[in-house]
Amino acid sequence: MIIVIQCKDQIGLVAAISGVLAQEQLNIVSLREHVDPSENRFFIRIEVNGEAPMEMLQRRLSTLLPEDAVISINPRPEKKIVVMVTKEYHCLSDILVRHHFRTLGASVQHVIGNYPVLEDICRRFEIPFSHISHQEIDKEVFEQQILDVLLRCQPDYIVLAKFMRILSPAFIGAFPTRIINIHHSFLPAFVGASPYRQAFERGVKLIGATAHFVTDQLDEGPIIAQQIIPVSHSFTATDMMKAGKEIETSVLARALRLVFEDRVLVYKNKTVVFE
Repeated sequence: MIIVIQCKDQIGLVAAISGVLAQEQLNIVSLREHVDPSENRFFIRIEVNGEAPMEMLQRRLSTLLPEDAVISINPRPEKKIVVMVTKEYHCLSDILVRHHFRTLGASVQHVIGNYPVLEDICRRFEIPFSHISHQEIDKEVFEQQILDVLLRCQPDYIVLAKFMRILSPAFIGAFPTRIINIHHSFLPAFVGASPYRQAFERGVKLIGATAHFVTDQLDEGPIIAQQIIPVSHSFTATDMMKAGKEIETSVLARALRLVFEDRVLVYKNKTVVFE
């Protein structure tokens, strides 16, 4: 069982929480905590062995903690996800392989693509695929068709594995801190089409990727994971694109692991990540 809490900081929080867990015969096997002094905010992630009724445990913890406490008790080790894609296969294929070999930490319920390009690879892994085209259709209708699939699947998280469409605030608001996106770290320097070509022409020496939760502010949501790698003058635009896809895959995989293991706590537009 994993218990994640954030609240206003005050003296004695760790002792109070530990006391409740001891009384319920729950053995602490891992405990990580952090205090943000600028926000006077306390964050803690605890792994415990043992069993206790979740509602009762949540009620007991709530009576001891500040009124603003956010408590998450998650005994389910495997999350459910829906992946949304366009045409690029590198992130999706990595997710499907990890799902197949049960190293993802989540179960892929469905893949949604606004093009049918990646349907074949989903079929090979026996994952349901829905082609929902955005072409010649109102955005509201397009998103409603996606929502219909999501409502059937009831995912814990939605993963945008190179889904190259901007979602509306209403859609995003239906899944707060539950939509995860991956993009190249050139933003906002190289926006629009062909970012790697733009970077090549500029002569950049570092490329990277960022995984973040999606908010109304385009590509400015709470950051989960980032990574960069050096490139040199010998790299062509194609070399940069290949390296970029590899690092996008790596960063998304790392971010998903952290989220699925309940190691990421969000407050305002920042994250606390207990690696």
